[in-house]
Amino acid sequence: MPSDLLKDAVRVDVRTGAHVSSILIGDGLADRAGEIFDAHHLGARRFVISTPVIWRFHGERIGRALGGVEPILIPDGERFKNLQTVSRIYDGLIRAGADRGSAIVSVGGGVVGDTAGFAAATFLRGIALAHVPTTLLAQVDSSIGGKVGVNHALGKNLIGAFHQPEAVLIDPGLLATLPRREFRSGLYEVVKYGVIASRDLFERVARESTAIFARDPGVLLPAIVESCRIKAEVVSKDERESGLRRILNFGHTVGHALEAVTRYRRFRHGEAIAYGMLAAADLAVARGALADRERQALSRLLAQLGPLPPIVDLPVAEILEVVRRDKKVVHGKLHVVIPIQIGATLTIDDVTEEELQAVLERLGLQKRKGPG
Repeated sequence: MPSDLLKDAVRVDVRTGAHVSSILIGDGLADRAGEIFDAHHLGARRFVISTPVIWRFHGERIGRALGGVEPILIPDGERFKNLQTVSRIYDGLIRAGADRGSAIVSVGGGVVGDTAGFAAATFLRGIALAHVPTTLLAQVDSSIGGKVGVNHALGKNLIGAFHQPEAVLIDPGLLATLPRREFRSGLYEVVKYGVIASRDLFERVARESTAIFARDPGVLLPAIVESCRIKAEVVSKDERESGLRRILNFGHTVGHALEAVTRYRRFRHGEAIAYGMLAAADLAVARGALADRERQALSRLLAQLGPLPPIVDLPVAEILEVVRRDKKVVHGKLHVVIPIQIGATLTIDDVTEEELQAVLERLGLQKRKGPG
C-alpha cells in the first residue's frame, strides 16, 4: 500500500494463519476508502451494506469516496439481525450479478457489520469483506476479529461463522453524529478491554471520561487504538475461541441473556454487557477471586459513564433459561470469564445455577420463586 495513504493513520494487523486483516485508524480515512480498498485489491465490484439512518448521515461522503455506489439498505436495530435480513442482502447481490470476485463493504454499527459479514461468509461460499464502522462499539470491538453472525429468537449470535475482513477503516470523525447513548454503549466495551487486559486504559477512561464524551481526539483516538490492539493480539493468537479469545466474552454471558429476554429492544449491546460485567465481578468476589475494592471500582466507573436501563422487572428464571442455551456452553459446561483484578481475568467452567441465580438476584433482577 502506498505509504502516503497511511502517513497520518495507525495500522494494527490481525494475523490468522496466512491471512492478515489490516485495521487502519485515523481521522479522515473514510474519505480515502476507495483508494485504500484499491490498495488492498478488494474486489472488482464492491457492494455496500448499510441502513437508511446511517446512509442518511454518511452516504454522500462514503459514496463519493467509493466512486458512487447504490447501497443495499437493511433494517436498523438488533431485532433485525436475523436470517431474513441476510436473505434480503442475498437478493440484492443476486439481482446485481455479484460473483466470487465481488466484495461486501459494511458501513454501520455492529448489527450491520455482523449481518453483512455473515452474508459475505456464506454468499457463493464466501466473498471478500471490509468494514467501515460508524459506532464506537463497532470501531473498538465488533468489526475486528472475523466473528460474523445473526441472532435466533432463542439466543444471540447462535448462527454465525468466522470470516476475516480484508480491511477495517476506523475513522473517529464518523462518531460526530453518534447519539450520546450509542457512544456510551461503545465506551462500555472500552471498559471491558481495560478490565481484561489494561488497568491503564481502565483508569484513563475514568480520569478522562468528560474529554472522551466530548469526542476529544487527543484522548478518544488513543483509547480506540489500545482497544483495537488488545483485540487484535488476542484474535491473532486464538482466532476461533478455543482458549485465550474467551476473555473477550467478559460480561457476555449475562449480557446476551438480557438482550434475548427483552427481544433486543431494551438494551444497547454495550449496556447489556455492562450489566454482564457487574454480574461477573460479583461472582468473582463471591468466590474469593476478586477483591471487593476492584468490583467497586468497576461499579463506580460504569455509574460514572451514565445510567443503564432498568432490570428489576426481568425474571431471574428467564435469564437462566437463556444462559443454558448460550453458545459458550461446551460439552455441557458453561464457560464464564471472571476478573481477578483490573487488567486480568480467569475463565471458569464450574458455575452452578444456584451461584448464578444468587448473582442475578443481587444484581437486582426479579427473584426466582421457590417450589410450591
